[in-house]
Amino acid sequence: MPIQIQIRLYASLKPLEPPSAASHPLAPGTTAGEVLAQLDVPSARVKLVFVNGRKADLSRVLEDGDRLGVFPPVGGG
Repeated sequence: MPIQIQIRLYASLKPLEPPSAASHPLAPGTTAGEVLAQLDVPSARVKLVFVNGRKADLSRVLEDGDRLGVFPPVGGG
């Protein structure tokens, strides 16, 4: 039975956010990195990953109801 998570991709990653972002189905045991790979988010464009508002790494296994937030590197000059 799939679990449901929320996905928020910020700034330049926003166009890659899936239509199901508010309630995205996943297989149990899926990691944050696997989700990003499924969404074709290039790893070079990922700077910060948060799960439920806390910094996490790509190996974090997601659980039902988790909120995944992903930020790209910030550019500027």
